[in-house]
Amino acid sequence: MERKAASQLGRWCAEHGFSSYQEAWEWSVDEATAGQFWSDVARLAGVTWRRPPDCALERDPARVPGWRWFRGGELNYAERMLVAPPAGPGSVAVVALSQTRPPSELSWDDLSDLVARIRTGLLRAGVGQRDAVAGYLPNVPEALAALLACASLGAVWACCAPEMGVAGVLDRLSQVAPAVLISADGYRYGAKTVDRRREAEAIRAGLPSVREAVWLGYLDAERPPPKGWAPWSAFVAERDPLEFAAVGFEHPLYVLFSSGTTGKPKAIVHGHGGILLEHAKALRLHFDVGPGDRFFWFTTTGWMMWNFNVSALLAGSAAVLFDGDPWWPTPGALWEAAASVGTTCLGVGASYLVACMKAGLRPSGRGLASLKALGSTGSPLPASAGHWVYGAVKEDLMLGSFSGGTDVCTGFVGPSPLHPVWAGEISCRCLGAKVEVYDDDGRAVVGREGELVLTGPLPSMPVGFWGDDGARYRAAYFERFPGGRVWAHGDRAVLTRRGSLVISGRSDGTLNRGGVRAGTAELYSVIECLPRVADSLAVHLEDPDGGPGEIWLFLVGKEGTSFSEDELAEEVRAAVRRELSPRYVPDRVLLVPAVPRTLSGKKLEVPVKRLLSGVPADDALVPSALANPECLSTYAQLAKERSKKRAR
Repeated sequence: MERKAASQLGRWCAEHGFSSYQEAWEWSVDEATAGQFWSDVARLAGVTWRRPPDCALERDPARVPGWRWFRGGELNYAERMLVAPPAGPGSVAVVALSQTRPPSELSWDDLSDLVARIRTGLLRAGVGQRDAVAGYLPNVPEALAALLACASLGAVWACCAPEMGVAGVLDRLSQVAPAVLISADGYRYGAKTVDRRREAEAIRAGLPSVREAVWLGYLDAERPPPKGWAPWSAFVAERDPLEFAAVGFEHPLYVLFSSGTTGKPKAIVHGHGGILLEHAKALRLHFDVGPGDRFFWFTTTGWMMWNFNVSALLAGSAAVLFDGDPWWPTPGALWEAAASVGTTCLGVGASYLVACMKAGLRPSGRGLASLKALGSTGSPLPASAGHWVYGAVKEDLMLGSFSGGTDVCTGFVGPSPLHPVWAGEISCRCLGAKVEVYDDDGRAVVGREGELVLTGPLPSMPVGFWGDDGARYRAAYFERFPGGRVWAHGDRAVLTRRGSLVISGRSDGTLNRGGVRAGTAELYSVIECLPRVADSLAVHLEDPDGGPGEIWLFLVGKEGTSFSEDELAEEVRAAVRRELSPRYVPDRVLLVPAVPRTLSGKKLEVPVKRLLSGVPADDALVPSALANPECLSTYAQLAKERSKKRAR
């Protein structure tokens, strides 16, 4: 209880006289008081208004999504990010861990100096407000500093991680027509050296808008860049005074890209003010991050969790950046890295925790004395993995499942220091996020599965899509339910009577038997606990003649175990029948080499379903958006076989 009261959220609730979290949440999402809540978040975040806003929140039906935030207010995300905490400018702002070069630290002064130098280089290249600057960079301090340099000018940052191939990068960056491209020459992933010189050259050639290309010698700092590229050392050689453009609340800060697995990725534009307030709120109040902390989320620059990770600076915390293989040189390498720098809040993908559990790891012996919170995102965290965390990692920490997405660059359901941790559940709806669950008729339901929606404004909703007049934005989120006021996120969920949530899977990947729907997450939580199963993917294939359809289940067997396909299929069917329901026993169980995943690790249920349903491969999915496109041949062959069988 003392820890809860001492948390930033506990103190904030006491300051405002709230007797419960539920009371605080209701105040934060009530349309009459939501503006007061977000004004208070601005105060808590230490926002320096260059021009005070006329009002915090107002309706504006002419705009998508129907509201306007902090009209007339001017600020700058980078300016607030670079305010040193009470420990002073000499304290650590960035900790960089890498399998390509030695560990390093940057003080707040060091970071500000690097930002100023990049800003000077961008000005020299003619970059101005709303110009796009692109990165093809790993998770290194230069990427963070480049983002802040762009923000200081009012320019727009867009970044792809270097594990992405040329086609995937061009699908994304060509949409924003960058004026400057900053690329690394490659990286090391564990023991493997990945040379990206050819890819960088091809990307530059495919972006005719680029006026200056900058070469970061990450693999080999001594090797001269190719012709036409400016070496990093020359680009940052000069330093003008660091200044910050005063921009509007919704001025574009950066572009994030959707996965692009079934078509061209959406170029989602996020604004200075919305990101600043939302990240400050989530980090301070929900993860209890503050000065003196070290915030470390395992991510790449191509996933929105990187943007969330670096915003730790808003809370006065050091941002820990990690570039490399979390399983190298030993399976516990990521835990050891976190311990080595005194991480206080660590975040990983749920699939990583499941993999650690199945590998029998016990990170508790790796010096995690400083760890106070462990975040999990990317997919639902099974109850079994939650139990493993408290048994194998640490008894005394806050396990924080966090769910949202690239679309809002945050989670709108997550943890809080005031809530218990219930295995298999997400503790609460985040402050300021009016999350509800709707049935198919658009009615709010509790205790039953439905569509996860936002029925009120959230400041980090996109400013828009790049180059869109609002039509694609509206179609993407606001046309699922009548009236055009409800954000449908595309997740199936259950809101429990105690206010926690269970995310059951993507709406378009739902299993449907006899009109009864279930999320795939429930199926995976049963199957992936089996000792001989390494990974799985399930799809429901409808019967065109109106029958019940079929559930196909793809399994990846665990290395080092012995089994036949029939033997493993029977084990899985028995487990589903026993632990879930006979209704969801799969009709077909097939062993495959791998489950196709996006670059951020999400399973590709819908593209596989489309492929097996007869959609041509080129229309069903985009290989360049996959982390493992080599596995697609297996599914394409199965699709051909199914098509021939149905044609007979």
